[in-house]
Amino acid sequence: TTTEAILARRPLRESWFSRFQAVALLALTLVSIIGKFYLPRLVPHTEWLELPLLLTVYFGLMRRSPIQALFFGAFVGLAEDSLSPANIPIGMYGITKTLVGYFAASVSMRFNVETSIMRLVLCFFFYFFHAFFYWAMRRALLGQIVPFNSQDTLVNGVLNAAVALPLFAILDRMKLSSAHE
Repeated sequence: TTTEAILARRPLRESWFSRFQAVALLALTLVSIIGKFYLPRLVPHTEWLELPLLLTVYFGLMRRSPIQALFFGAFVGLAEDSLSPANIPIGMYGITKTLVGYFAASVSMRFNVETSIMRLVLCFFFYFFHAFFYWAMRRALLGQIVPFNSQDTLVNGVLNAAVALPLFAILDRMKLSSAHE
């Protein structure tokens, strides 16, 4: 009925902020994907930083919609694949980021993911999951014999989880400040 449609419709102001947040997140994601490949050239020893993965985790945790997070992860992963070296076929990052987005959203529906400790643990877990699954796919799908360095993966997972906390705090503030204006 028309009254239900009017009540269900968002106010213009709220929908504008939601679109702004979506555009801001998309722009930030594209910058992080491009930065993943160019930052190590400009700043040595930053190849461990996985900002596209952290944004995928954040999107999944905050949206709490497995389908939306699945599509966001696929977009991020395929965009990352398009910039990857030629020896890695398109789809490898797409598959792993799709799974990370889906699982992050699924976890957020069952647990309170607003606490810093939970976010730290989840970012570490999803980094390790991403690295392990990517390694497994390279071995199984591509037949590449590549070693899995668990020590480096654990250190990089801790570093990415440490970067995630201030990054998520900034993203939370962006979300809150745009909602209050």
